[in-house]
Amino acid sequence: MKFQLAINLERLDPTENMADVARHTLEMVQLADQYGFELAWAAEHHALEMTIAPNPFQLLTWWADHTDNIRLGSGVANAAYWHPINLAGEAAMLDLISGGRLELGLGSGAYQREFDRMKPGLQQKNSYRYMQEMLPLVRELWNGDVEHKGEFWSFPQSTSCPKPLQKNVPFWVAARSPITFDYAVNNDCNILSWPLTKGMEEVELYMKRLETAVHASDGNRRPKIAMMRHTAVFEKEEAADYAINSVRRQMSQFANLFQNLDEVRNGFAAESDIDSLENRNDYTPETLRQNLMFGKPEEVISKLELYQDRGVDAFIYYASMGLDMNFQKQSLELFCKEVM
Repeated sequence: MKFQLAINLERLDPTENMADVARHTLEMVQLADQYGFELAWAAEHHALEMTIAPNPFQLLTWWADHTDNIRLGSGVANAAYWHPINLAGEAAMLDLISGGRLELGLGSGAYQREFDRMKPGLQQKNSYRYMQEMLPLVRELWNGDVEHKGEFWSFPQSTSCPKPLQKNVPFWVAARSPITFDYAVNNDCNILSWPLTKGMEEVELYMKRLETAVHASDGNRRPKIAMMRHTAVFEKEEAADYAINSVRRQMSQFANLFQNLDEVRNGFAAESDIDSLENRNDYTPETLRQNLMFGKPEEVISKLELYQDRGVDAFIYYASMGLDMNFQKQSLELFCKEVM
């Protein structure tokens, strides 16, 4: 099982210095590169301080210039916010500059709030159709001239300039539903999954959906599947309370954004009352300690073995969750030195 890193430029309040946040994020990626992580992921979000990532390819190009080996993934670019020629060119430029390290992740977005601003009138539940039109089109644009008349985009004969350095860029899609697992298998895409705070039964559900999709396909290969979890590795037990309280705070903001529960002011999402949510049992301290990748090194090793035993190809260490920057770095160093 390989290891990958997901890291955001993240501010929880206006007192945090943006230059410090940016420098910290780069240092985390450099540490992952130094210790042999396979891949670093940058997200795409808009007008949110919790995930400052208006263009994942811009972030990844910056990281490329300061790393040597780690591969660089858009995790994920929201297809509905892009024009295919634009996305194909931006992604190919990253591949060129990085020496062929691009992994292209496409997805359907998470927050209706963003769609209301970036693509007014589009419901998040329908955005997967943009991804399904975009993905094969990017491959065609990388291969040469193409004329396109589709449901969402139409343009005369055109191509991507530049072309990627790699002959076959790996594609990834974010998947939870069976329809997206089927799409990934049938279109030669690897799979990104995030069980949020649910237990191993959710991991097993995703692995079953992958198995079902492969079985139903016409002899297509089994793609890679990467599973993401919030991660905090520590030596002293009292650090567990700090990590749990931090993730509860961030997940209360995530619930606000995901369910459109409350306001966002100057990019900062209000904290929802997490104990009043319908799914509040997903956020109890006991649930978080058990299901997330929290613990001392030996505990984290035992948890990771559960993923490996179930056939997960890569574990994504999700570092951004409201922890202070020193704690984040100490946790990643412990993971690299004691767990990997």
